[in-house]
Amino acid sequence: MSRIKYYLFVFLASFCCLVFAQQDEVEDVDMLALRQQNYEDQAKLESDRGDYFNAIDNLNKALDVAIKIDDKSSQGIIYTKIAKAQFLVNEHNQANVSLTNALNIQREIDDYGNRAVSYNIKGVFLSAQEDYENALDYFKSAKNLFEQERLEEYVSEVTLNEAKAHIALEQYEDAKTLLERTTIIAKKYDQQRLLSSAFIQSGKVLCGLGSHDIAYAQVNQGLEIAQANNLIDNVNTAYSTLSEIYNNDGDYKNSLLYLKQHIKLSDSLLHIKRENLSVGISGKYINAYKNAENAQLKAQIIEVSAESNFTRITTILSIALITILSLLTLSLYKNNNIRLKTNNMLHKKNDELIVAKEKAELASKTKANFLSTVTHELRTPLYAVTGLTSMLLDENPKEHQVPHLKSLKFSGDYLLTFINDILQINKIEANKVELDPERFNLKTKIENVMSALSNSANDNGTKLHFKYDNGLPETYIGDQLKISQILINLLGNAIKFTKDGDIWVRAHKVDQKDKICNLRFEIEDNGIGITKEKQDQMFESFSQGSVQINRKYGGTGLGLSIVKGLIQILKGKIYLKSELGKGTTFFFEIPLEVAEESKIKKVEDDKKPSKMEGLDLSGVKILVVEDNKINQMVTKKILNKMGLHCDVVDNGEDAVEQVRAVDYKVVLMDIHMPGISGLEATKIIRTFDKELTIFALTAVTLEDKMHEFGEAGFNDIISKPFKQEDFENKLYDVLTGKEVVSNFF
Repeated sequence: MSRIKYYLFVFLASFCCLVFAQQDEVEDVDMLALRQQNYEDQAKLESDRGDYFNAIDNLNKALDVAIKIDDKSSQGIIYTKIAKAQFLVNEHNQANVSLTNALNIQREIDDYGNRAVSYNIKGVFLSAQEDYENALDYFKSAKNLFEQERLEEYVSEVTLNEAKAHIALEQYEDAKTLLERTTIIAKKYDQQRLLSSAFIQSGKVLCGLGSHDIAYAQVNQGLEIAQANNLIDNVNTAYSTLSEIYNNDGDYKNSLLYLKQHIKLSDSLLHIKRENLSVGISGKYINAYKNAENAQLKAQIIEVSAESNFTRITTILSIALITILSLLTLSLYKNNNIRLKTNNMLHKKNDELIVAKEKAELASKTKANFLSTVTHELRTPLYAVTGLTSMLLDENPKEHQVPHLKSLKFSGDYLLTFINDILQINKIEANKVELDPERFNLKTKIENVMSALSNSANDNGTKLHFKYDNGLPETYIGDQLKISQILINLLGNAIKFTKDGDIWVRAHKVDQKDKICNLRFEIEDNGIGITKEKQDQMFESFSQGSVQINRKYGGTGLGLSIVKGLIQILKGKIYLKSELGKGTTFFFEIPLEVAEESKIKKVEDDKKPSKMEGLDLSGVKILVVEDNKINQMVTKKILNKMGLHCDVVDNGEDAVEQVRAVDYKVVLMDIHMPGISGLEATKIIRTFDKELTIFALTAVTLEDKMHEFGEAGFNDIISKPFKQEDFENKLYDVLTGKEVVSNFF
């Protein structure tokens, strides 16, 4: 019976422990987080008074707690604090390892703000080791992240550290610019320590530039701020800097005076530091002393018992064993050092690779912004050139003026083609080209392309021949627009370089598996041909046969590069065969899915003089928002020609007020304008009018910007310069009540 009671007692005790453990688990997270904060607060107090060893000990305890509660953000911050403390006690290798751990965690959780702090500290470490070039890379990365996160108040410390690195490299002009920015931010956020340091460092810069009088004033201003705020380290730096400036100016008396003050204050700071460090270090010396004392006592015992032969043998064996263990320990110590150095080197290389990656991403973003700006600035005047030229050609110009106007239109179209080619190359390189598969008739598509280019061929006295294999299916599912682009580029290229000759276009089937048919296309000409040396370069951007060919035949040199990119997107391949003076043949193969013939609807060519003729346009009002006067006139004339009335304003504020006051059917909104932009104006309009049709009439064409237009509330985008027919079709859809569906978002 007693045994049953015993088992029952054990069971109840275990059950109670389990219950209390579960309750503890619930309360543990909050308690542990509080304990972690206490460790960090204690570590800060110890760091402030220079007791770094105990600070590291408390930070390690805080880190253990953060790991236990899986607080990644705190882990990264604590590793950074540990790294700073380790560096201050000259444990540089351990400091680098701790900082690398912090960066790895901060990258994992996208903690950009604290990652910027870690980059700044890494830069300080490298500056202390006189590796200024790498330090500047880390400072720039820190500054970029702070600016990205809009943490301007933290930028001042980074720019101050950057300036110090440039001063060490004697790059005084760069340092001067950075210190000016530091001063502005420090004043804005009342950062007295950084403001004092900025003035003192400015004194060093001005001394280096030879402006000693201004240098004295700057350092004294920094010294006054430091003394007023009890910033002892800054006061000490100011004394040292003033001594250096007076020495360079030949005033050795004052130089010696400030040098003595600097040495006196340095000794005082060193004494305080030693007192604070003694607590952490004394334990190590006591242990070492006790170990030595114990060793001495053991030696005395061995001497006393040396009379015994057995004891002597034991002693010899013990010494031998100790020697072996010592050698083994030494070997392990050396191996550990080698491994630690290797790890540090790997961490450093890893950090360098990550910084290089971030630089590349920044360069890519800069390139995209540059393209956006340049294309906008080019397309805006081109809109005026092509629009006015088309109007003049439609207004019965004098006979001798027609050739000049056609030449002007040709030049405008050429520039527009060049811009579009650059954008297309950029999209292909950035992998932003998406496939748009649909049913289409391949034979009809090729015939349409040849028909569109037949006038150019006739002008060159060249005949076009077409062969479509018997039994080859005509209907496929694929991206017909990209196939058209490929054919237009290759056939246009053949026509350009073939005078009074022949061009053959052929389509064959290579093989077929299920519904996927591999097709081979050939575009053969008997034109000027390509040299063997140039054939390998023909698919590179801006590549042509020679400078003479470029001068004679024109072109951007981008067509074949675009063709190759599009074919790769379609999972195909392209190659060529050519002989100088005998002609060139381009071959490309692409896979296409065969579709059933019966499901294809033939599209009738429905061309009308003007779609607007059958509509009642008397009550239709359109608002044009455009700041460029010439473009205002062009857009207004195009609309008037369609029979539409429009009002014109030249800024976003007036556009919002005009929409409030007048019932418009359509708003044509420019994007870049003085005051608020077209995007902001559209957002405001959408707060009180959700139904109004708003088109972005803009020269911005980069796809990575397009989502901004959809988010702002635009219905669609009309890119300048545009074809009048496309413009008219969009307006016609709105005026007939059709739903506007954008291809951009």
